[in-house]
Amino acid sequence: KDKEDPEGSQKMIRYLKSLTVESVVDIEGVLSEADVRSCSVQDVELSINRIHTVSKADAILPFLVEDAARSEEEVTASQETDRPFPRLGQELRLDNRWMDLRAPANNAIMRIQSAICQLFRESLYSSGFVEIHTPKLIDGESESGADVFRTDYFGRTVSLAQSPQLYKQMAISSDLPRVFEVGPVFRAENSNTRRHLCEFTGLDLEMAIDDHYMETLEVVHNMFKHIFNGLETRFSKELSVVREQYHSEPVEFTDEPCVLHWPEAMDILRENDFDVGDGLNDLSGAQELALGAAVKEKYGTDFFMLDKYPSNIRPFYTMPDPEDDRFSNSYDIFIRGQEICSGAQRCHDPDLLMKILAKKGVEPGSGLKSYINSFKHGVMPHAGAGIGMERVVFLYLGLDNVRKASMFPRDPNRCSP
Repeated sequence: KDKEDPEGSQKMIRYLKSLTVESVVDIEGVLSEADVRSCSVQDVELSINRIHTVSKADAILPFLVEDAARSEEEVTASQETDRPFPRLGQELRLDNRWMDLRAPANNAIMRIQSAICQLFRESLYSSGFVEIHTPKLIDGESESGADVFRTDYFGRTVSLAQSPQLYKQMAISSDLPRVFEVGPVFRAENSNTRRHLCEFTGLDLEMAIDDHYMETLEVVHNMFKHIFNGLETRFSKELSVVREQYHSEPVEFTDEPCVLHWPEAMDILRENDFDVGDGLNDLSGAQELALGAAVKEKYGTDFFMLDKYPSNIRPFYTMPDPEDDRFSNSYDIFIRGQEICSGAQRCHDPDLLMKILAKKGVEPGSGLKSYINSFKHGVMPHAGAGIGMERVVFLYLGLDNVRKASMFPRDPNRCSP
């Protein structure tokens, strides 16, 4: 209010009252010291000289950002009061995702997502890696499975890449001994779970090895250490904002890689009353969680690697264990008992690769022929890993659904916005 211009002040007040919540405005004014108890900023106030509406929001919004910013505990506690807070459903939030992302914690999740990609790149660049960009339209299937999206490509059918796997390996054959990629991955899995998406961002790497694929596990472990330490130190502000709404503790990890071998994992599961049969089947979600809890208790870490998966549950490009071909030189990596990364030493021997393809009943089509030929012309032994970026965000922050870690998630029931 301006005592020298009361009429101008009244006009300003009427104009301010006409503004709607979430409108975008430009304000010119003077900041001065103050003692204001009713505002979040209590030591200064703004004396407005001019205000201009840049973009006026609708009077009726899908929901209020302040409602989207409340924790589940706050909402639940309010249900027994005279003024319960609304509980916003997931579909309502995702239908209006741009509004949902205005909530401070959800906005900070996107910044954490960006930070993880930044730290991933930093670590690998410092280890001599080169960033590559591989095709997402491919002739054939990168993972030899049925769960692919197919599309017309000038009269013939091609697929959306399930991973950059084949091209990462061909990069090794191209005298690029250490490569990584950050890019989209497509999986046509009709999985309506809290941890599956049909499109996500893959953090992939591949590297030539000299003696043993443990060289790759060490690089991956150091990369994750860089991510975890970087998040807690350089992005602590964003983490604190997220944790105000979604509680989590920092991931605990060991200084050196914590690697379990498959037989030890089977013994742990048997001790926890799981029927693992002959020990050659993939882990269920419940078994992964139980294994994670046992590893946390035994080794004091939320982050570990499980090595020597059975060959029959791994892709055709996986190198068999030379001492027992029922198993393979492959591994998964877990945070809080859930898988975030899958990797292996790759089979770089074209003759052995053809035998594995025949054993798995895979016909090497035109797409695979180029891949196999790249090994016939000389290639270093190599290993790598594929990481689901959204799943890392989801599990690191202790979220209840991976969709919270995706800007505009894609699942079997959602392809918009």
